[in-house]
Amino acid sequence: MKRGWGSLQCKTYGLTAMQQDGSNLVATATYTAPDAPVIGSLFLSAIVGLIPLAVFFILLGAFKVKTHWCALISLVASLLVAWLSFKMPLSLALLSASQGLAFGFMPILYIIIAAVWLYNLTVESGRGDDVRATFNLVGRGDRRVQALIISFSFCGLLEGLAGFGAPVAIVAAMLVAIGIKPIKAALVTIAGNAISVGYGAMAIPVTTAGRLGGVKATEVASQMSHLTPIIACFIPVLLLFMLDGIRGLKQLWPAALVAGAVTALGHFWCAGFFSYELTSVLASLLGFGAVTALMQVWHPHTPEEECTEGTSELTASRAALALMPYWLVVLVFAVAKLWTVGVDIPGLLASTDIKFGWPGLDGNLVNKAGEPLAGTTFNLQWLSSPGTLIAITALVVAAVYSATSSEGAFPLTFKQGIATLFKTIYSLRISILTIATVMALAYVMNFSGQTAVIGAWMAGTGAAFAFISPVLGWLGTAVTGSATSANALFADLQSTAAHSVGADPSLLLGANTVGGGLGKIISPQNLTIAAGAVGQPNSEPQLLRKALPISLVLLVALALLVGFSSLLG
Repeated sequence: MKRGWGSLQCKTYGLTAMQQDGSNLVATATYTAPDAPVIGSLFLSAIVGLIPLAVFFILLGAFKVKTHWCALISLVASLLVAWLSFKMPLSLALLSASQGLAFGFMPILYIIIAAVWLYNLTVESGRGDDVRATFNLVGRGDRRVQALIISFSFCGLLEGLAGFGAPVAIVAAMLVAIGIKPIKAALVTIAGNAISVGYGAMAIPVTTAGRLGGVKATEVASQMSHLTPIIACFIPVLLLFMLDGIRGLKQLWPAALVAGAVTALGHFWCAGFFSYELTSVLASLLGFGAVTALMQVWHPHTPEEECTEGTSELTASRAALALMPYWLVVLVFAVAKLWTVGVDIPGLLASTDIKFGWPGLDGNLVNKAGEPLAGTTFNLQWLSSPGTLIAITALVVAAVYSATSSEGAFPLTFKQGIATLFKTIYSLRISILTIATVMALAYVMNFSGQTAVIGAWMAGTGAAFAFISPVLGWLGTAVTGSATSANALFADLQSTAAHSVGADPSLLLGANTVGGGLGKIISPQNLTIAAGAVGQPNSEPQLLRKALPISLVLLVALALLVGFSSLLG
């Protein structure tokens, strides 16, 4: 195998080759992931390969160890398994972890930090009250309509923009503020949030699934565009029933129908044909706009106890400024993704990407045919990254907010807007450590062959695997609290199993991602955030009892959708 130097190709893993560079001889190791490294047994190899995941989940679930420590300890476990059991040279295992860390920071954490910063500008400017007043105006004083669009459309908007617990905390508190009882507010929030989790923080879970699953993220999103719309249609109906039972459904079913149908169409079009990163943001804005239009021509009967009063201070200008981070980010993405008149902006941005083989790994990780693995190529997106587009949007918003304080009601200097970025980074420090470490863990497991062996073993279920594939994402997110982490842990496994059973890998990766959103309904971290936001600490057991049936029913529906889609297609 020649890659610029004379090289002696190794036919088995763990052997040493000598590469000559001028007059220097440098010892390097090539590695091919084995099929069954533990005494030739696939079952035993899979059990050993599961050790890092078992360590992670046991520490987190049974011993309540903080997530970032679980990730660090599991990373060490994966390195030891790769080195001692899978015979991967320790140097390559460490280099695998370093590439995972790099991918965790760029693009994933870059996007997350920029997205949360953009949202935090609304908070820092104090315009959150105008956002709530806007919803009251749209709902025409009906508390149930307001709760529906806040828990479904606004929560989906925040999830698509920021994610990582922020939408649940914000929306649950908003629902209590408009008069929804605390426990009900928490339940409605986590149920309304579920369908958007897979597209959270500019669809980072989708990007992660595609990158680690070895398929294009757009293909994963395309499969999801056939799954999430079906579930999205029914979520508003469920939310209305949770808010006001049969009476609410009888009086407000048109609002639920419009919100669900238009949001579903947004999911289908955006994820399948436009920009999957914007799916939750754009679909939620479309749903919000549709309900707004409906309420202009339809006036439901509102019981006296469900009436709310708005503020007379809200103007069209203030409403537009309060919602500016959300409509502007859609505009920026639309230009960056679609503008080709005169200047091909998407092509221009993509041309700035820097692709290079990861030092020490590229050419040294090979498949059984002796060909270098494509996964060792790192794509540094700096100008075309969604993180850059969001950061540009945030800078514009900070500038506009600093120039327009709405007659002194919302003072914010540009310097304060920039300072908000550093506050955001500090507030996310634990999440940054956790996500980066989980990515390192995933790369070690993937490149060493641990996830491939686990996937090959699970593929023994045959065609039935498609029906149970969403359960992996559901379980992973239920335990870790993050669909991104669940995809990092299981994406390669889903892809390997899909190839083994003859299923479409992008379908199972999409199932893992959507299942993750449903698993977040019962995630302990999510329940704790919701309980704290509504001022009901220690109510997590009560929330879990009420939320678990909802999560399970939706999971069964998803499993059937995925299973039959795999059989038919």
